[in-house]
Amino acid sequence: MVMHYPRPLPAQLSVAVLAMGVVVLSSNILVQHAINDWLTWGAITYPFAFWVTELVNRAFGPAQARRVAWFGFAVAVAASAVLAPVRIAAASGLAFLLSQMLDITVFDRLRQSRWWRAPLVATVLAAILDTCVFWGVGFAGEDLPWVTWALGDLGVKLVMAVCLLLPFRLLIGKRATTNALPPA
Repeated sequence: MVMHYPRPLPAQLSVAVLAMGVVVLSSNILVQHAINDWLTWGAITYPFAFWVTELVNRAFGPAQARRVAWFGFAVAVAASAVLAPVRIAAASGLAFLLSQMLDITVFDRLRQSRWWRAPLVATVLAAILDTCVFWGVGFAGEDLPWVTWALGDLGVKLVMAVCLLLPFRLLIGKRATTNALPPA
């Protein structure tokens, strides 16, 4: 059965794309600044990328979520290429695309289950993939404590996955299990 989802208004799509671009760009800049040997500032901002994708997925379906991810990716990587080192921009782009597509797919498959399951499971799996790809490509071979940063980064992503559940629920309201329209 093919699900039909409402189309977002241009303003809704623009806000989602802008939010995604801001999250990824700020994370690419902030990942270069350590808080300590276990954490960078980017670890705190990046989990919002999954949150934006999942809000769009819940409200408008996986096709629109992929659209936001692709547009957000283009905006963020273009700006990151100017404001961040090339290796970080490339690692970020690869990790972002792979993890966002995984997040969207897992979320969509779990959308009919309890309201919290889709965002939590999708974010956890995508965060693991994102962390491995980003830190492995962006920092492997560097004389920095990148392995501990990766572990700290993943830990923060997992904590944020839980912390963002309540705001997610408040924003989705009655669309808790699906926002699909009945098949035509």
